[in-house]
Amino acid sequence: MIRGMIGLASGLLFGAGLAVSGMLDPVRVRSFLDLFGAWDPTLAFVMGGAMTPMAIAWLIQRRMAAPVADADFHLPDTDPVTPRLLGGSALFGIGWGLGGLCPGPALAAFAINPPAAAVFTAAMAVGFAIVWALDRPSGPRTPVHA
Repeated sequence: MIRGMIGLASGLLFGAGLAVSGMLDPVRVRSFLDLFGAWDPTLAFVMGGAMTPMAIAWLIQRRMAAPVADADFHLPDTDPVTPRLLGGSALFGIGWGLGGLCPGPALAAFAINPPAAAVFTAAMAVGFAIVWALDRPSGPRTPVHA
């Protein structure tokens, strides 16, 4: 129960932060990414402002044995940079630049502009499905309990 409440509060806080900062406005995001056009640097302050509490959170996390509402921290692996990672990052950046939204703001944008958010989220779901289909192992599958 407490885990769900923490997740809900975190999601609401994150969504509110995205809305207040202007990250839900695709035009504003595209203006930030348009370095050689009508560049709007204001989102740089948002990113800088987000790094400060995150840096503090990382410092606190290093001193904790376990999180408050779980048995272990679930941190991403620190694998080396691979061509797959670079390709995925490039596709993410291209999609962000073209659409002006990334996954988090797209979901939060349902509260402000549902039609645009729905189009972006549908395209994102198609992309997820394509990656899932490409990542599936080919050939006959061996049962896990064989």
